[in-house]
Amino acid sequence: MIDYNMSDVQIVISRTDNIGDVVLSLPLAGFLKRQMPQARIFFIGKSYTRPVIESSQYIDEFLDRDKILQEPALLSQLKADAIIHVFPDKDIAKVGKNAGISVRVGTSHRAFHWLYCNKLINLGRKNSDLHEAQLNFKLLHPLGIDYVPELADIPALYGMNPKQVSLPNEIESKLAARKFNLILHPKSKGSAREWPMENYLALAKQLSPENYQVFITGTEAEGALVKQQQPEIVTLPHVYDATGKLSLDQLLTFISQVDGLVACSTGPLHIAAALGKYVLGIYPPIRPMHPGRWAPLGIKAEVLVVDKVCEDCRKSQNCHCIRSFSAETVLARISHWTK
Repeated sequence: MIDYNMSDVQIVISRTDNIGDVVLSLPLAGFLKRQMPQARIFFIGKSYTRPVIESSQYIDEFLDRDKILQEPALLSQLKADAIIHVFPDKDIAKVGKNAGISVRVGTSHRAFHWLYCNKLINLGRKNSDLHEAQLNFKLLHPLGIDYVPELADIPALYGMNPKQVSLPNEIESKLAARKFNLILHPKSKGSAREWPMENYLALAKQLSPENYQVFITGTEAEGALVKQQQPEIVTLPHVYDATGKLSLDQLLTFISQVDGLVACSTGPLHIAAALGKYVLGIYPPIRPMHPGRWAPLGIKAEVLVVDKVCEDCRKSQNCHCIRSFSAETVLARISHWTK
């Protein structure tokens, strides 16, 4: 158990997977900082998620996973009191034990945690009714914390305030002062069920050029898919193709400057929600992809999901459920944002 009265408590959070997962782990740091304002919170992540991690005011220092594996002494030198393995990472778990960290927390569902962790939590995520952000709090039990926040309490714990970096001139010039700046982020690198591109095109056509400036975001490879599947979308006069033109730190800045975002379950969706933007996430009704587990959590966040359990969704990327939402349905949600 950690002594909350110690002024030099040092806690390491390890989440070495993807952007959305990292965003939903930031509230752990926010809560710990509120409990122990003088504590130092370190966050181990992949190098490409560094801008997201460093955007949180509750993280004192980012630790690069690859550098730690190359120089394990970096972790030993911290003399941390606890390490919380939010994402199971065998190599980092081993380094954590070798570093002599006294409290090493991991789930009991990973065999290697039995070797490298001394505080095991029986945490099954797949069939839980809790949200991913709530499930993470279960790992605080060995620190003497038995608390799972309500979903409505999560947004205040992100602490995201990204450093403002320069945007490409053409993108910055497209941001409209008198229009609703809306991001459509149609792809997910295959990690989520996606609303069809023809629906995004239909939506873009129905968004009034007088009222909306639309941006398409994604990686360069995702941009190629967008233009292959629905090339017309990037020719519309009020749509700007920003795919492949923004680094992650620039994307954080850009999202902080727009008004809203529509996407499936992706990292940018969670970033926008954490930054307090209007967001609409479009989800399939199956575990563990459903919004009960992965919904964006923000003060202006909404989701669309069919209210049923669908086995066809589990079997096929082309199930009708997520495709059934029309452009008109999504437009109706967006229209409420501008009232």
